[in-house]
Formats: sequence, C-alpha cells, structure tokens
Amino acid sequence: MKKTPEKKPPAETAKRTPAKKTRPEAGKKAPAKAVSAGSAAESTAKTTAGAPGKAPAKAASVKSAAKAARPESRLALVRRARRINRELAEVYPYAHPELDFRNPFELLVATVLSAQTTDLRVNQTTPALFARYPTPEDLAAAVPEEVEELIRPTGFFRAKTKSIMGLSAALRDDFGGEVPGRLEDLVKLPGVGRKTAFVVLGNVFGVPGITVDTHFMRLSRRFGWTASDDPVKIEAEIAEIFPKSDWTMLSHRVIFHGRRICHARRPACGACPITHLCPAYGEGETDPEKARKLLKYEKGGFPGQRLNPPADYPGRPAPPAPGTAPGAE
Repeated sequence: MKKTPEKKPPAETAKRTPAKKTRPEAGKKAPAKAVSAGSAAESTAKTTAGAPGKAPAKAASVKSAAKAARPESRLALVRRARRINRELAEVYPYAHPELDFRNPFELLVATVLSAQTTDLRVNQTTPALFARYPTPEDLAAAVPEEVEELIRPTGFFRAKTKSIMGLSAALRDDFGGEVPGRLEDLVKLPGVGRKTAFVVLGNVFGVPGITVDTHFMRLSRRFGWTASDDPVKIEAEIAEIFPKSDWTMLSHRVIFHGRRICHARRPACGACPITHLCPAYGEGETDPEKARKLLKYEKGGFPGQRLNPPADYPGRPAPPAPGTAPGAE
C-alpha cells in the first residue's frame, strides 16, 4: 500500500497553520473589504449619528459620500421634499406674507417696492405713501418727485416710482381701478413679474402660486429640489414636486426658514429642526450654541418685519421708521 495519503494530513495542517495565526487580523479587515463604498458610508453614518462624541462635520461628509454612492431616486426626492414641507409647517404654523397691507392695491405696490430691500424697510415706508395716495387713481395722478421722496428709503426710488405710478395708471385705465385676479393680467402691469403676481394672487385671491425670491431660490437648491438658478425653471420644477394646493404656503414656509435659520452667508445648521432631511447640512455653523446666536426675528427673540403682524404671530411687531408713526405723512 502507498503511504502517501498518510503524509497528506500533516501537509494540510501545515498549510492551514498560517491562516489560523493571521485570521484575527484578517477578520478585522474583512468587513471593510466585503462591503461596497455606499454600504460603508451608510454604516459609518449610522455609527456617527449614534455616537455623541462624533463631529457633525464628519457626519455630513460621510452623508455626502453615501449620497454620491447612491443617487437619490425621483420618488425619494419627492417624499423628502414633501416631508420638509410638513415639518416646516410645524415649525412655522404662523407663516405669512411679511408685507403690511390692507387691500390688493397696497400689497401690489408694497411687493414692487420690496425689490432689492427688506420687507421691514418697505413696511416703514408705505404708511406715509398710502396715507397720501390711497387709491390707484391718486397715485397715478401724483407728482413723480413727491413719490420719489416718499419711497426713497427703499432704494432705486426713481425706477420704483415709475413702476408704481405706471401700474396705478394701468389699473385706472384698463381695470376700473381694481387689481385683477389673473396672472396674465398682472404680469402686463409695469414692474410686475411672476413673483410679484403670485404674491398678490396667493395672498389676496387665493390662487396658488410659488413665489421664487432669493430665499426660495437658495433653499430649494440646498434642499436638492433643483440645480437651476433660473426663477422660471425653479418654479416649474418645484411645481412638479408639490400639489398645487401647497404652493402658496410652501413659499411662505421656505422664505420664513431662509430668513430666520437658513441664512445666505452663515446658515444656523446647529439650530435647524430639519437637518435630518437636508443634504446641505454642515455648510453653516453646526455648534448648537453658536448657531442659536445666528437666529433672526422671533427665533432669535427679535421683532419681526411687519409693523402690523397677524394676531397669531409669536414675535414682536417691528417699530415704525425713526421719527414717524404708522400712517404719518
């Protein structure tokens, strides 16, 4: 009989011996090699989220890596976007237009004046303007230099005077002195674009519209809802994500969030209630204490922008312009 088979067991044992010595180290490295890049990123993200000692910036980078490995599907994007809207509704149940107005004409003029300035500055300026020119007929017949002087604090006062006097004349001549309730009519008025038209339609006539101002543009990109910087394209893309009935209040909530927390230069990420839904988390201040100091308006304990806010507004009314009182000429 051949004795070769009897020699095989020792040889096999000898071959397996190094494997036994190196298995513990190999075992530690194996999971990292066995999983894909996306799975590794997700695993690290879960570990980081559960460990209080981990830096938020590191978690954000891991989150970005996971997203790059697995692009968000259209269905996931829509679900996340609608959840952001729902959660912002809980954060800002009192969201509203932040321009003072008593009728459609005042809102239309105030919205035109709000270009390139703050709503607060407009709200401090319009009481005197509307006290002197309460109707389209009055403003259309005004002396341009007198209107310019009244609205000077809003900036670009010559161009704005031309716009508000022009739209007032158009309302007088073409619409019987009344603000029309159709988009196609509003955008024909001097100085009135889609953004201004939707502000009026949504807040006076109950016609849904998406108001794409600078805040809405910035946040819609940060949220990953769009990659465009064209207001018309952004409006069209967002309209496909949300039901029409949500458009007006969605605009208010996003703009409120942009003014109070998700600022342009230094967003207060550490104080943001929707970081778990935001792919741009980490672009701003992530330390909670430092972030709280960046909050504006009622979130930071300061007055709002309206001199006459709605009854349910939780903050303080804004003060009138220095040396004046609401309604003073």
